Amino acid sequence: MHKFEKIFNIQNHSDFKKQCLDIYHFQYQNNYVYQNYCNMICENPININEINKIPFLPISFFKTKKILSVDKFEKVFYSSGTTTKSRSKHFISDIKLYQESFINNFRLNYGDINQYTIIALLPKYYENKDSSLIYMVERLIKLTKSNESGFYLDDYSKLSKKLIELEIKNDRKTILIGVPYALLDLIDFNQFQLNDTIIMETGGMKGKRKEMVRKELHEKLKLGFGVKKIHSEYGMTELLSQAYSKGDGVFKTPLWMKAFIRDINDAQNLDFNKKSGAINIIDLANYNSCSFIATDDMGKLVNDDEFEVIGRVDNSNVRGCNLLI
Repeated sequence: MHKFEKIFNIQNHSDFKKQCLDIYHFQYQNNYVYQNYCNMICENPININEINKIPFLPISFFKTKKILSVDKFEKVFYSSGTTTKSRSKHFISDIKLYQESFINNFRLNYGDINQYTIIALLPKYYENKDSSLIYMVERLIKLTKSNESGFYLDDYSKLSKKLIELEIKNDRKTILIGVPYALLDLIDFNQFQLNDTIIMETGGMKGKRKEMVRKELHEKLKLGFGVKKIHSEYGMTELLSQAYSKGDGVFKTPLWMKAFIRDINDAQNLDFNKKSGAINIIDLANYNSCSFIATDDMGKLVNDDEFEVIGRVDNSNVRGCNLLI
């Protein structure tokens, strides 16, 4: 058994709790940035035995610190940005762990990837070869084993013809995944009626268009592509797992990832009453970095494995690919 196999074999809350506490103690002992943070804010961090007592590391630490729980790393993912100083860095010690996470998660949400053609419209991210999103989509495209899967960056005429061709052919399911501004540019170029194509947005206008609330964006995209639902992917450089929404902006987490709500005025106050607040994420796939992240996103819980994103914490930087304001 691969040493990370148990992360993706979690079956229930008891399994999740055990994995959380085991990984917390491992990271507290071996991740010195996280250890120092825990010591600073927590009275007795070495004896924590409940999930809601685990400290969550502010996501901004990924911009200034090397967040790593092991000695070596084989790859670094960078967030989108114009300068290296302002970009988050995620040091990856085992790229296979990331692959297992996004492949298992895709299968849980959409089934066998061999049944799909994946078309990617990610022009800005494609320029960033150290993007975790590009890495994931490139490998999912390869796993489809379809010659028609691929990246279509700025040739909207060619992409339009391909989408219509795949819709008519209809021998596989098609996913068009893209950043919102590029998807909007595409429907400005051509209007569609894609009854059997999944449209998936990854969040963020990248300064290319005015930001808009997700509901408004989805209405425009539904009208332009002729579909009933818009899917969404919630991910970020600092996480090795994603949450997916199949419509209405409700994101579902896999069993090794969970969202919590914290009080924006008290980072250690986790509110389990489904009120809105700032989002904390536990991502057990972050085994070799830090699994307990206090994000800059605002949201609310829908149920134990679903949440909504409703905005940004005031004064947090606008991120590239993980949400809409």
